[in-house]
Amino acid sequence: KQSGLGKEGLAMGSAAHRKNRRKLALLVFLVVVAAAAYLFTDVSFANERLFRYAMKIRIPKLIAMLVTAAAIGGASIVFQSVINNTIVTPCLLGMNSLYTLIHAVVVFVAGSGSFLVVNGNISFAVDLVLMGVAATVIYSYLFRKTNHNILYVLLIGTVLTSFFGSIQSTLVRVMDPNEYDSLLASLVASFSNINSEIIVFAVLLLAVLIFALRRELALLDVLTLGRDQAVNLGVDYDRAIRRLLLGVALCIAIATAMVGPISFLGLIIANLSRQLLKTYRHSQLIAGSALFGMIVLAGGQMIVEQVFVYAVPVSVFITVGGGIYFLYLLLGKRRVNF
Repeated sequence: KQSGLGKEGLAMGSAAHRKNRRKLALLVFLVVVAAAAYLFTDVSFANERLFRYAMKIRIPKLIAMLVTAAAIGGASIVFQSVINNTIVTPCLLGMNSLYTLIHAVVVFVAGSGSFLVVNGNISFAVDLVLMGVAATVIYSYLFRKTNHNILYVLLIGTVLTSFFGSIQSTLVRVMDPNEYDSLLASLVASFSNINSEIIVFAVLLLAVLIFALRRELALLDVLTLGRDQAVNLGVDYDRAIRRLLLGVALCIAIATAMVGPISFLGLIIANLSRQLLKTYRHSQLIAGSALFGMIVLAGGQMIVEQVFVYAVPVSVFITVGGGIYFLYLLLGKRRVNF
């Protein structure tokens, strides 16, 4: 009888796995449709020179969207699974506030005409190095001092967010208004001016990061069982969690340094993936989250360019929609609990 129940459970799991594969295939199709719509909407196919010019502008932006969606989508799923909470995002680690602080300090000290601001490659390198070093040093230190207590790390991350925001607000208040105007454009996520060299560098960094964390990513299904169960199965739980959270911070640093802060994107796409797939397989959840992010960014950017004519950045729609979605998730969980 037990053997029959085991076979029935395996059959149900296999059927759910095949069903999720079909859902992921549908998401891939929607990504292709959104990407094609963004690339070819309002493009002159008759004039070869205009067509090539349009592709020269749009293809790098589309690649940047795909890379950003993959980085934020994967990092959000990993972060939520590690802390066992689906309504929080890696923004709680303070990476977005650190990004805005770095830009405010650079403009305040060196000026908006400095090569640190004007040169896209150098600006990206400065953002990435400072955010990466800060994430590695701060969170490695916090893990040691808190005995790998994730809740304490989140609490300190929230405090750091307020701390970085307070310093940035103080600098803005005493900054020259003209300098602030130039700073303001860099504090909002934008895909308008993407450097292709930055994209190549970001893709390489993400590939190296995924390769370095390949073992921990493969253990995610086990880690979500809890510390005791993971340790009993032979997993070095503390080391795996520490490396995964540092990887999350670096992924967010790469995406933020490339396009700017997008606060609610991770919350939206990670929860959409969980609601659609209804599985504990992190390989599927991460793929679904990344694909949802690609659809949101590509479709949103097309609306920004074709409907609003660049008047409103896509990050504004994501922030507004993410806030409403967060309230929906929060109220939905409270109804379930009651």
